[in-house]
Amino acid sequence: MAKKRKKRRRRRSSRLAPVLVALLLIILVGAAGVITSAIRRYTPSDARMDLTDYYQQSSDNELSLVLQDTIADAKGKIEDGVAYIPYSVITQELEGRFYWDQETQQMLYTMPTEVLNIQPESNTYQLGGESVTEDYSIVRQIDGEYYIALDFLEQYMEIQGTVYEDPARAVILYKWGTVKTVQASEETQVRYQGGIKSPILKDLEKGEQMLLLEELDNWSRVMTQDGIDGYVENSALSAPEETEYAYTGSYEENFTSLTRDHKINLAWHQVTSEAANQAFASDTQNMTGVNVISPTWFSVTSTQGNISSLASSDYVSQAHAKGLEVWGLIDNFNDEVSTLDTLSVRSARQHIIEMLLSEAKRVDMDGINVDFEALTEEEAPHFIQFIRELSVACRNNGLVLSVDNPVPQYTVFYNRKEQGIVADYVIIMGYDEHTVGSETAGSVASLPFVEEGITQTLSEVPKEKVINGIPFYTRLWTEANNGMVTSEVCSMDQADAYVEEYNMEVYWNTDVSQNYAEAVTDSGVLKMWLEDEKSLEEKMKLIQEYELAGVAEWKLGFERDDVWQIISNYVQ
Repeated sequence: MAKKRKKRRRRRSSRLAPVLVALLLIILVGAAGVITSAIRRYTPSDARMDLTDYYQQSSDNELSLVLQDTIADAKGKIEDGVAYIPYSVITQELEGRFYWDQETQQMLYTMPTEVLNIQPESNTYQLGGESVTEDYSIVRQIDGEYYIALDFLEQYMEIQGTVYEDPARAVILYKWGTVKTVQASEETQVRYQGGIKSPILKDLEKGEQMLLLEELDNWSRVMTQDGIDGYVENSALSAPEETEYAYTGSYEENFTSLTRDHKINLAWHQVTSEAANQAFASDTQNMTGVNVISPTWFSVTSTQGNISSLASSDYVSQAHAKGLEVWGLIDNFNDEVSTLDTLSVRSARQHIIEMLLSEAKRVDMDGINVDFEALTEEEAPHFIQFIRELSVACRNNGLVLSVDNPVPQYTVFYNRKEQGIVADYVIIMGYDEHTVGSETAGSVASLPFVEEGITQTLSEVPKEKVINGIPFYTRLWTEANNGMVTSEVCSMDQADAYVEEYNMEVYWNTDVSQNYAEAVTDSGVLKMWLEDEKSLEEKMKLIQEYELAGVAEWKLGFERDDVWQIISNYVQ
């Protein structure tokens, strides 16, 4: 019996053996799978992304554009081995001084004393009365869009471009100053995204320098010198450092200016008739400290560029006798004349300029003040080209050119930076914070509003060219019982008369740095934020603090005599 039991046990053991082997195999296979998975997980991918796909190029002649640290959506072209940059990129991104003139079908480039005229598909142009020939077509029209040769741009812009192949791309540097850079501390790769499984874009040599775009926990986003935007592991990078990007090209901005060696104190004189010219002596008899007077003499009257003129040589003679320069003002206030239709046509721009020069010579003016208001974003490029062309004429004829601008808050498209290069003075109209048509009553020029206008303008224009305009007027606001809000402009003395007439309560409002007046009447609430000696002095303190080129006042006749000494105290 015992032997039989042993035999049964052996049979049971023999049955378990295959099961154990199978289990062991399963464990080994599972372990191998886990190990393999772990290896795969932590092994960097060696897959590479096709750079043609990376740059999203669809044709052989496309040129990808890398603008400093950004890959542009727009594409350039390679034509006959020459790199061409789209006109839209040049003007909007690179702030180039080029302008396509629809009327003459030419590309214009404004220099300090002349305007270059370049025909599409031509390799020649006139410079200083002589013909210049390039080895390439300077301007090309391709598929309905205009392109300019990169080599030509480098002659007339403070940019430097390098063209790379496979695929074709141009890296254009145009922002000069201090940037953050890193170097590859070992041989490594730039990947499409942060992570070792992301495809490789480029191999890096040890010591290769890159722009640092973004620093993350384990990876950093970089831009390589040949225009690849990707990610590198931080362990393969040096510590970030400050690097100076300095322009080493040959182009120089040499727009000379007729800025004065003293502070400007300009008074705008509203002249709407010949009779108003005759009032010069009486209007200025108590005025002191002013060194420039700007009469509102000129206005655009047609889209062909005709202008009306009230310019008077007798007025100028009287002004000069009082030690005043005369900067005649031109405006676009005629509602029946489209500013867009006028300034977008070169012959109209030139006609305005020719007439202004003729009048300036006739009456011996010292300068021109441009007061084109309520410009739209569509009109702005044509306005800037008008200012460029007018600056050439003024520079060649010894006339000071000043341009009036609203505060920059909603008008960044006015391109104050370009104005500050080509014009002599950029004037901030530091008022109309609340004006006719405003839904709510408010200050004409609160101190925070004025200061913001100054600081924003100074971010684009050198302080030596910035003049801040201040108001001599106040608005009397009426908040009617029916909800209507209306206002009327009043002079300093008129504002004080309203305070007395309505027995208005007056107190100093520190938030706006103005005296505030209010009264409740049967018809509604009257409110005034007073422009007086105290509020104007606060504005003058800002002009002094920011070391601006001077002050301008709108308008002569609305002031009290004692404000002139206050203004003079801060601009001498």
